[in-house]
Amino acid sequence: MAQRQTRSRRASGLVVLGGGERPPGGKAGIVWLVGAGPGDPELLTLKALKVLQKADVVIHDGLVTDEILDIAPAAARRISVAKRKSRHSYSQDEINRMLTAFALEGLEVVRLKGGDPFIFGRGGEELEACRAAGVDCHVIPGVTAALAAGAAAGAPLTHRGSAQAVTFVTGHASSGGEPDLDWENLARPNQTVVIYMGLSMAAPIAARLLGAGRAGSTPALIVENASRADERRVVTTLAGLAEAAAALHGPALLIVGEAMALAQALPTAHPRESGDPSGLEAEPLLSMGSRIRGNERSFK
Repeated sequence: MAQRQTRSRRASGLVVLGGGERPPGGKAGIVWLVGAGPGDPELLTLKALKVLQKADVVIHDGLVTDEILDIAPAAARRISVAKRKSRHSYSQDEINRMLTAFALEGLEVVRLKGGDPFIFGRGGEELEACRAAGVDCHVIPGVTAALAAGAAAGAPLTHRGSAQAVTFVTGHASSGGEPDLDWENLARPNQTVVIYMGLSMAAPIAARLLGAGRAGSTPALIVENASRADERRVVTTLAGLAEAAAALHGPALLIVGEAMALAQALPTAHPRESGDPSGLEAEPLLSMGSRIRGNERSFK
């Protein structure tokens, strides 16, 4: 196997690989684009858990928790490709090259993404890069933050009589400015609009929706760190969205729509602190993998 090393971030920010070619007679590697969910490790899918347990390399987002990363084998190499607003440790092109180069060396590569790989996760670009390089690539969906935020707040994204549709949009353009969206369509009543990565753009987004005719009294919900122990919720209206967003600083969703009238502002006790309300205590995540392997025979 070609020798690999990591240069310091100050030097180049690159992970130096071998030639990026499969060793003669070596096994084919594979890339898994895996949704890690919104943060609560108990929302990780069983398939994601099983793939993580056999990973050689884990290339992960900055928002993926250590509790999830620790599922990977101790010998697995972890590489953080954290992206924050205007601050990227690696460019997308560098990430694409990393994925394909490791796989071409015959390794099991897990690209671990917060939420779902195909919901504002740039998973499509990574899939295209793998296909272009002739690398086998599979996608494991994850629970996207909007679903976790609505569920925890008791606010359905669709609801008979008040939300016949739900639309996911990004809160900023690729250049970092205001997104170019169909504001007139988004301003129509009886639908839910979920804005990802829109906290810093809350004021212009609210102004656009109001200007397109959406009522200022339309219920709105902001959820910061959805599903995590430090989750925060603010119930407001479209007219108050900008002011409410100004008090928050973490990763957050803006959700606007009539169905948000059902949202509970105060987070309920975190399941891992209060116990499962069903009365069935969940197994620790790491032991769950052993249980799965032990029961596989019963499904054959």
